[in-house]
Amino acid sequence: MGLEDYLINLLLLTLTVPMAAKATFEKAHRLWLLEQRADSMLVATAFVAFLVSAIIAARYIIARPVPVYLLDHSCYRPPNRLKLKSRTILDLVKQSGEFDDSAVKFMGKIMERSGLGDETFVPEAMLHVPRKRSIAASREESELLMFGALEDLFRNSGIGPGAIDILIVNCSLFSPAPSLPAMIVSKYRMSKTDFRTYNLSGLGCSAEVIAIGLAKDLLQVHRDSYALVVSTENITRNGYVGNDKSMLMPNCLFRLGTAAVLLSNKPGDEKSAKYRLGKLVRTHRGADDESYKCVYQQEDGRGSVGVSLARDLPRIAGEGLKTHLGALGPLVLPTAEQLRLLASLARKKFFEPGAKTYIPNFKLAFEHFCIHTGGRAVIDVLEKTLSLSPVHVEASRMTLHRFGNTSSSSVWYELAYIEAKGRMRGGDRVWQLAFGSGLKCNSAVWVALRDVAPPAVSPWAECIDEYPVSTSA
Repeated sequence: MGLEDYLINLLLLTLTVPMAAKATFEKAHRLWLLEQRADSMLVATAFVAFLVSAIIAARYIIARPVPVYLLDHSCYRPPNRLKLKSRTILDLVKQSGEFDDSAVKFMGKIMERSGLGDETFVPEAMLHVPRKRSIAASREESELLMFGALEDLFRNSGIGPGAIDILIVNCSLFSPAPSLPAMIVSKYRMSKTDFRTYNLSGLGCSAEVIAIGLAKDLLQVHRDSYALVVSTENITRNGYVGNDKSMLMPNCLFRLGTAAVLLSNKPGDEKSAKYRLGKLVRTHRGADDESYKCVYQQEDGRGSVGVSLARDLPRIAGEGLKTHLGALGPLVLPTAEQLRLLASLARKKFFEPGAKTYIPNFKLAFEHFCIHTGGRAVIDVLEKTLSLSPVHVEASRMTLHRFGNTSSSSVWYELAYIEAKGRMRGGDRVWQLAFGSGLKCNSAVWVALRDVAPPAVSPWAECIDEYPVSTSA
């Protein structure tokens, strides 16, 4: 190779190496940028995926129902001076001169067949002739019942009134001003700045479930809180004075009684709680005129106020129960029972219109039944309709016998009976079922979190060994 060729090659090498190096660098740089973009996209994708997962998890945690625990409950047993036999009550009715002989005779027959015993309790005002019907006397009755139940509850639970965050009182026929919750707040000096009170009235004998439902909803919003529910009724101003037989029935069945229930949504209370609230179902047939007026407060021909019970009340209540069981069943019944019911409905609709609809076996869903003590006939119908055994309705019959119809609080006296008998075991399911004006049919389901020992303080403590007794007419 000559000198000239060497110089030419050197010149070409000098020119092409930097160009090749530049091209290589630019290519490497482009590859690096692409890799960086890919890494950034991966990082961004991972971040977005994490953020979406976090949002979904947060929404699930927020939307998930907060468990509601029943720490304790108390049912008030009035003093013995207010205990009257049916015959004594009827004598006072006669002495009052407010009823004619036909009305007195009618009430006597109802009392004989009612299923009530001779140890039920009446208000102080009823011991006087003529009977006291003042606002003051009504306040005295409410104070006696509510404060009595609350004192027992605060003492038994170890949780004082100052710890309560939510207070709900239900009483159908007595709604004074200041309200019944205000009466409790004043008595116990409940002065939390964010304390919430609610007064429910006019809701009938199933108001207890409505009050529990309101407490449940509030406990979903207000975390780390105690809710106190008081279910009561007032007889002093609401006994009917007249001779309309459709309005005399409540005089024969209703007696004194009040329950106080302490609820919590605090996770730490699960270990000490007696029960956890399960399903809560409410059905209302008020859109039907016949149902709406079957239990109706009104004036009779003389202007006396009372609650009238329709002649067709058992049939109307039966239709309400059918609607209610249709709503409750899918939530609590085993799948096999639901399939049997579905097959029965299909058979009736498509093949045999006259065939009877299958009544599911609710004994597969519950171990204990607390059926509102609306009267012997109510318990009889439900025992037959649901194919229950005498043991299943024992708490209801004995509560009716011992305490009468205490309105919305009756299902708690029944639960107290089951506990006093030592029958409650961990995992047992309790069905509280009650009817109310409107017509309403409401259910609350509770699950026992542990074996519940017979409590030392109970409305049944002094007499539980005497029960069950025969209540046949």
